[in-house]
Amino acid sequence: MFLLVTSCFLPDSGSSVKVSLFIFGVSLVSTSPIDGQKPGTSGLRKKVKVFKQPNYLENFVQATFNALTTEKVKGATLVVSGDGRYYSEQAIQIIVKMAAANGVRRVWVGQNSLLSTPAVSAIIRERVGADGSKATGAFILTASHNPGGPTEDFGIKYNMENGGPAPESITDKIYENTKTIKEYPIAEDLPRVDISTIGITSFEGPEGKFDVEVFDSADDYVKLMKSIFDFESIKKLLSYPKFTFCYDALHGVAGAYAHRIFVEELGAPESSLLNCVPKEDFGGGHPDPNLTYAKELVARMGLSKTDDAGGEPPEFGAAADGDADRNMILGKRFFVTPSDSVAIIAANAVGAIPYFSSGLKGVARSMPTSAALDVVAKNLGLKFFEVPTGWKFFGNLMDAGMCSVCGEESFGTGSDHIREKDGIWAVLAWLSILAHKNKETLDGNAKLVTVEDIVRQHWATYGRHYYTRYDYENVDATAAKELMGLLVKLQSSLPEVNKIIKGIHPEVANVASADEFEYKDPVDGSVSKHQGIRYLFEDGSRLVFRLSGTGSEGATIRLYIEQYEKDASKIGRDSQDALGPLVDVALKLSKMQEFTGRSSPTVIT
Repeated sequence: MFLLVTSCFLPDSGSSVKVSLFIFGVSLVSTSPIDGQKPGTSGLRKKVKVFKQPNYLENFVQATFNALTTEKVKGATLVVSGDGRYYSEQAIQIIVKMAAANGVRRVWVGQNSLLSTPAVSAIIRERVGADGSKATGAFILTASHNPGGPTEDFGIKYNMENGGPAPESITDKIYENTKTIKEYPIAEDLPRVDISTIGITSFEGPEGKFDVEVFDSADDYVKLMKSIFDFESIKKLLSYPKFTFCYDALHGVAGAYAHRIFVEELGAPESSLLNCVPKEDFGGGHPDPNLTYAKELVARMGLSKTDDAGGEPPEFGAAADGDADRNMILGKRFFVTPSDSVAIIAANAVGAIPYFSSGLKGVARSMPTSAALDVVAKNLGLKFFEVPTGWKFFGNLMDAGMCSVCGEESFGTGSDHIREKDGIWAVLAWLSILAHKNKETLDGNAKLVTVEDIVRQHWATYGRHYYTRYDYENVDATAAKELMGLLVKLQSSLPEVNKIIKGIHPEVANVASADEFEYKDPVDGSVSKHQGIRYLFEDGSRLVFRLSGTGSEGATIRLYIEQYEKDASKIGRDSQDALGPLVDVALKLSKMQEFTGRSSPTVIT
């Protein structure tokens, strides 16, 4: 029975406390397994209508609780928030009630359910509650770069006490639990928690006190960013009249941080922010920061083929995805590939970013990402690691002190400050490099060093990795598996493969080796198999084929094409011209059109 609610203010925390003399009960709900609840590389993603099925979300949440050790549930502190997409508020209320019933001591929720994925990682690692509590994990409600809305996508994943995604040992347990679950506990009579107001609401349950704290989404994250970067030098860059800046949050959760960081802290004008009001349907757009979906930013930066934004483009532009862990970096009329971006950050980090002033411990990239980072690592004498797709593999290296900077071609870049990729961090890293390269310019003594200047100088030093990715989305799953099977079969006879290639384009180099990528983690010894099919050419070029685990239905085939060029006289070629022969080889070797029925990919990046 709900008897009384009183509020008081804690001066040290800036939060009000609502003490509820409400003793909630716990009931057991009978359920049965639901097919298809296997987490992908970043949790479970399905259409909203699927998550709304009776017991669907509840089964997965309980399967997760059952996969964790007792000390990570009973008496623990959990973070529950996400990118604010449609169904988030309802999902939070369900998870709060289940957390209470499972004996969790307290739940932390970002105001209005908003917390970027990198901010969640930072909060797990850095935040200390008013009572000295620390989080042991988090349910993150996001489908990342996938669309949101009643007919679109929803997702949930669990992050561990290090702030990183649950490793395969945990996600495998979760999946096994979803196949055997029979019941779940829930505090059905627990009142709805107001997640729009900062404060702590306290309840009493069968196992004692249970708190729900709603806190400011940006405070802890901004504090962390200010400890990594020299905000004064970036502020000086942004105040320079000839340097103009534009940031597009694509109506995702990055909007909850953009005004605070770029406008309030760094002094950028309000007009530099695009689509920075978070919306549950991302304004009807596709919150994927690439040249296809970030149309308004692409036009403003002078890169659109059809739209004329008018006026001179800004010197620097960037975009985020729905949960703000991905980024796209643009210069004036110039696109920076994510593979180049991480390599350039690594090459310049020690001189430009205070956090790295004592040196890098090592660098790493996902297997499909171009080898641009490999060349930097070799030249700078850094430890280098090639891992499967999925940030948890980077996290193991970072926890072991073996990696400082890492990235993946799917617009993800980050460092060991947290255990997720971090879109705003990447933007601040680039602004730091630009500020560092323009020290003399900002004092009025030299020409502005641009994004394009930095990239071209990098190519001149390390060579250029021409690179593109073709995505074939919502392909028939059986056809996709048959295509991959053909590629594996072809690897048994490389002479035959090279004969086929010479028949398509004689000038393309021979394949030197081919395999299905397998990774043995140097930290825990775990082995990850079937991570993608590689064809490695004698000149350093590559073809990679992989089935993506980030879609919500059907299969997504991703084809990665990379042409390496060391000759300085050839690094200025148009990418399409440089990659054309390899693209042709890849499509014909894989029989892409025959298997998929598609004459062109869904997206090219």
